[in-house]
This record gives sequence, C-alpha cells and structure tokens, in this order.
Amino acid sequence: MTTSIRPLPAEVPTRTLGTHAPLTVSTLGLGCMGMSEFYGPSDEASSIATLHRAVDLGVTFLDTADMYGPFTNERLVGAAIADRRDRVQLATKFGNERRPDGTRVGINGTPAYVRRACDDSLQRLGVEHIDLYYQHRVDPDVPIEETVGAMKELVDAGKVRHLGLSEASAETVRRAHAVHPITALQTEYSLFTRDLEDEILPVLRELGIGLVPYSPLGRGLLTGAVGRTGFADGDSRSSGYFPRSSGENLARNLTLVDRIGAVAEQHGCSPAQLALAWVLAAGPDVVPIPGTRRVRYLEENLGALAVELDDEALAALEEAVPRAAVAGARYGDMSSIDG
Repeated sequence: MTTSIRPLPAEVPTRTLGTHAPLTVSTLGLGCMGMSEFYGPSDEASSIATLHRAVDLGVTFLDTADMYGPFTNERLVGAAIADRRDRVQLATKFGNERRPDGTRVGINGTPAYVRRACDDSLQRLGVEHIDLYYQHRVDPDVPIEETVGAMKELVDAGKVRHLGLSEASAETVRRAHAVHPITALQTEYSLFTRDLEDEILPVLRELGIGLVPYSPLGRGLLTGAVGRTGFADGDSRSSGYFPRSSGENLARNLTLVDRIGAVAEQHGCSPAQLALAWVLAAGPDVVPIPGTRRVRYLEENLGALAVELDDEALAALEEAVPRAAVAGARYGDMSSIDG
C-alpha cells in the first residue's frame, strides 16, 4: 500500500468556539504536551522550531497546561511565542496538581488554588492574559459552581479572556455554563474515541459551546506510523496507563489502522490526514489540537484541511472502524474522568 500526503493549504482558515463568549482560532490547533513529557525524550530546539513554523503557517491556537513537565511546557511555549504573542490564541489548564519533582498531588478545583494556579501560569508563560483557561479535570470534592465562580473572577480581573472545561460530563457542563459562559470543552475525540457523541456533543450544541478534541490521532496510532516497532524509552504509551497501545490491544487496534490506511489511499492522503479530516467533518464548532514536536508532522497534519469527506467516505470509515471494535479503554484508570 502506498501512502500519499496532501500538501500544505494556501492558508489556514479559522473557526469560532462558543457563541456566548466566542473565541476565533485557527481551524487546526497544536497540542504542545508531548514537547515536554509523556511521549519519550524531548528536543527543545525541535519543539521551538515547530511552534514557530506553526504560527508562521497560521496555526495560532496553542494548547498547554501547567502539569505538563510539570511546569516546563508553559515556559517552553511562552518563550517560543514571546515575539509573536499578538498572533496567538493561547490556551492552558489547571487542576491536575503536581509538585516540581513530578509527584501527582491530585485534582484541585478549590477557588484559592484556581487563583494561585492562574498567577503561576501567567508568570511561566510570560503573558498578561490567557486566551482560554480550562479546568483540566473536574474536582469531585468541590462544586463546579465554586470552581467556575473563581474562574469568572479571573475574567473580571482581565487575567483570562475565555473559560473552558476538560473531560467534564454533560451535567457538569450545564452547571458550569450557568455560572459563566463556557467557550469550549476539551475532551478526547477521534475515530477511536466517540462516546461523547451520545450525550455530551448534543449538550454542547444546545448551549453553544465549542468542542476542542485532544488526541484526534489516537495518541499517534491513527497515523499508521506509531507502535509497529515499539515505543521509545520513557514513552508512556507502552504502559498500562494507555491500554489501547499496549499488549494485545495494540495489535488489534493496528488492524483497524490498516483499514483506515486503505481508505486513505483511495482519497490520496495519509492515514493521519484522513483521521483529522474525519474529526473536522464533525462540524464548524470543532477544532482539533493534534500534538507534535516535529515540523514535518505539523505540515502533514495541515494537509488534512484539503481532504473533503462526502457521505460515502464517512460511511466507509464507519465500516472500517466500528465504535465497538476499538480494543481497550482510553485510560487504564478512568477515575479522573467526570462521569
């Protein structure tokens, strides 16, 4: 099977997240987590080159979080955009509390922590405001109204422009939105992860909230280039933390990826571009943030914007990857996901 790659588009279009507190961003964003942690050894020079190339090409929606590193990813992104801040929509997150040595403390949604975390992120990023500030995970011990109330104070103070949630249930989204307009929900969504279509996505559209899918390439598996020869040392995808990319599940899921590759070949694009095009086809209120730390993958991902999927193509993908066919849960421990 041969692999074609669609070229870069002439320009990157924009989409608007949210209707009550709208934020216009590049149609494809860039997830920055892997530049600092989780997916094997990092390369700061390569990461900064990728960030610079992204902004120069029109990918201006950048996603980070305080816990990535921990703390080092925000510093990296902040340094990379220091001379182009006015061209970027910057998103970061709080709530997964960690110590500088990497120890995980737990989920924290207390108002005092919200305020402290925001000030710390502003300092690390070297910016005066955050364009989109997410609660990374919902704290089950703190009413969402209290957490979002503190986030609203940050908006009133000019430290944050828009509010978001990550991995929140439909009920939690409703309650949060009643306190202050939520611009976007960030959650996992891809050909391999589609459960949000049942309840969450309809609620987002009812309330006028945008969707920001993370891991739209199934943590790299949907590219067809990851996992076949194993993972690098330190890559958490080979651990039980990500069941879909370890053990027997990996072999079963790579069979599905082969099917995606066959459809991609018919459309003259790479599997990654096809998978991203499928997410983009979910609606104009959907802005995926595929992560990469290499310019060549950034440019390949952008080629997805030139892939148009008609009903026949979408049906072919549905047949190639039925929802129930994906092997393994998306996390080994789902306890931090708001239910």
